Amino acid sequence: MTIDKLNKARSRKMKWILFAFLMIILLYFLIQGIRCAKGLNKARNKLNSYQTKTADLSYGSMTYIDEGQGVVILSVHGIFGGYDQAYESIKNREANNRLLAPSRFGYLGSDIKGAGTPADQTSAFNELLEYLEIDQVFVLATSAGGTPAIRFALDYPERVKGLILFCSAMPVNEKPETYLEYQAPPEPLLSDYVMYLISPLMPALMGMPASTVGTILPIAERKDGVILDGKLTNPDMERNYDQYPIEEINLPVLILHSEDDTVASFDKVENVKQRFANLTIVTFPDGGHMMTGHSEEIDKALDDFINQYK
Repeated sequence: MTIDKLNKARSRKMKWILFAFLMIILLYFLIQGIRCAKGLNKARNKLNSYQTKTADLSYGSMTYIDEGQGVVILSVHGIFGGYDQAYESIKNREANNRLLAPSRFGYLGSDIKGAGTPADQTSAFNELLEYLEIDQVFVLATSAGGTPAIRFALDYPERVKGLILFCSAMPVNEKPETYLEYQAPPEPLLSDYVMYLISPLMPALMGMPASTVGTILPIAERKDGVILDGKLTNPDMERNYDQYPIEEINLPVLILHSEDDTVASFDKVENVKQRFANLTIVTFPDGGHMMTGHSEEIDKALDDFINQYK
């Protein structure tokens, strides 16, 4: 075979390889588009299944779930959340407790007060409790919800029987010289379809299964909250270190955390635990950010903590 023929054969082969690669990419985009459409429909049906209520507060509306009876747990959800995430994280407590699960600012039917800072969020929580004529609660926070929950314990300690932090954001041990000004996914990624496209990367990037993408839809109804968390909520304990005198939190605190959490690092718990005056820590060697596989241990820890301080 002549050199010219060899070159032509190689060129055809490269074209076929390139064509096959492009077809695989197009097929992936198509499959993820179909999965996204189905996931979005399922998510909307799931949201419609919740019995939600809306409080008309001084600044606007706050949508929430209020179920169960007994000692009240105020559930403060994390990023990409809403009343659904807040409720799902503690729904197995409904037989023992009254569960109050509101959407934070910018999430699923809740308006934004003022600038939307954690201090504004705690003021809104306080107003919600007044609206519902609830005097005291246990505050339970997951992930990014830890910042407004800790802020609430500092600003309204008379309202809080105990603070419970589930793989939560943690205060820092000293004022950092630098920190990320924006701590959330970039805004161009905040769409249902794009999240499905990058979902295979979730285990590596976030320590959560790719199926997690189905629990954060519809993103359009959570986007304002995600951006607000990225700009204000998540950096707040670093940006305003002096406004978080953790040593002054004298009420009981329970931290539950997985040692292999890649989202809210367990190292941060270890570094700051001495700043809490009345602390109980329950840890798990595995389970990731969702503490998967430890529901029984978690429930027992909650029973022990709530019964001790109710």
